Amino acid sequence: MLKIYNTLSRTKEEFKPLDEKCVRMYSCGPTVYNYAHIGNMRTYVFMDIFRRILKYDGYKIKGVMNITDVGHLLSDGDDGEDKMEKASREQKKTPMEIAEFYTKVFFEDLAKLNIGRPEIIAKATDHIEDMEKYVQALVEKGYGYEIDDGIYFDISKFPEYGKLSRLNLEDQQAGARVEVNSQKKGPYDFALWKKAEPNHIMQWPSPWGMGYPGWHIECSTMSRKYLGDVFDIHTGGVDHIPVHHENEIAQSEALVGKKTVNYWVHGEFMLVNNGKMSKSLGNTYTISQLNDMGYAPVIFRYFCLNAHYRKKLNFTFDGMDAAKVSYARLLSSLYQHKMSQQATAPEVIEKYKKDFEDAINDDLNVPLALGVLWSMLKEPKSKDIFNLALEFDKVLGLNLKDAKEDLAEANKDIPEDILALAEERLQAKKNKDYAKADALRNEVKEKGYSILDSKDGYKVVKD
Repeated sequence: MLKIYNTLSRTKEEFKPLDEKCVRMYSCGPTVYNYAHIGNMRTYVFMDIFRRILKYDGYKIKGVMNITDVGHLLSDGDDGEDKMEKASREQKKTPMEIAEFYTKVFFEDLAKLNIGRPEIIAKATDHIEDMEKYVQALVEKGYGYEIDDGIYFDISKFPEYGKLSRLNLEDQQAGARVEVNSQKKGPYDFALWKKAEPNHIMQWPSPWGMGYPGWHIECSTMSRKYLGDVFDIHTGGVDHIPVHHENEIAQSEALVGKKTVNYWVHGEFMLVNNGKMSKSLGNTYTISQLNDMGYAPVIFRYFCLNAHYRKKLNFTFDGMDAAKVSYARLLSSLYQHKMSQQATAPEVIEKYKKDFEDAINDDLNVPLALGVLWSMLKEPKSKDIFNLALEFDKVLGLNLKDAKEDLAEANKDIPEDILALAEERLQAKKNKDYAKADALRNEVKEKGYSILDSKDGYKVVKD
């Protein structure tokens, strides 16, 4: 039975979907104004693991992810200009060109990391009319009010505001700075719809004049459109808890009149060298940059899986180097099981299967599940072990079917002078100097060793 930590209750709860056969799940997607960095991608690895575990447990999923291409201001609240407009000005491209480019790169990164796409991808600019109707409905119910620069949500009308983040508004307001917008009824009232300046390049007609939607209204509108008034799971990063998700809850429950999400599940931050990740510090690496440094995307995924999704993960290159070595050893060990013709007792297989499933169903404890996999690989070599590992990989997504021999490990006990000749032979082959390559092979043979070639390199064995 799957148990999951619900941010709303601050407890680990038994997962009970509204529909026994299909889980409805909304995941906050990217604002497509720039490249997604590895901190962003950790959140999507977590989302993917959650989806994989649900599928492993036999559920079908109706998942929705938004693509924010308008309305997300420079702050997560209502301050500054739209991120898309700023990117458009700086990169000298239209917002549509910006959105199309970075959306394409984002999905390419997901594919590199073996992250599956949710079933529905909802682009904000395709749902402007839906958002206008949502805002109108909130105004009609008395939750929205109009001021000079837009339509705002009156949180005084929603007494439960702050229940997700456990924010005490009275304490906050006692020490609050002067309101940015003096027309707002309360300092924490947030924008549902912003009126646009004449030169704003992203604006649409509305009952309140030309304008554009607030960031928070996008998710409430699109989740309701595709998943209904009430759905099972909402995922995102912990940075969304105090503002974005708090505001989502307020406007969604105000409109519907009841709780709209049963399980709020959040992934923790990624740090870099125990510090904050930020563009100003130059440490917001992308998947492509890591790949150029010699770390394949699957190595980053493996690195992420070694920490629980609710724990901060400290990114270091030493850590990535360790993950690279560990992953190679994992594949090498799996390869030995793959090549074995021996069998493992069914009760042994069942025990490891149960241990793995107990781990993943205990609040997505993938680090513990990886530990089960490593323990299993210490068993006598068996094709049954390899086949079970492939079942585990339906959750892990680590390309375990590609298990191959670790040639560096295989060659570690070979004398250095023999390895030097083997390496020289490899270079001769690359240069198409086959006569030299044959001569070097014969020289190695005379010294009592053989070179066994493979598509991944070579292995030297003692005759």
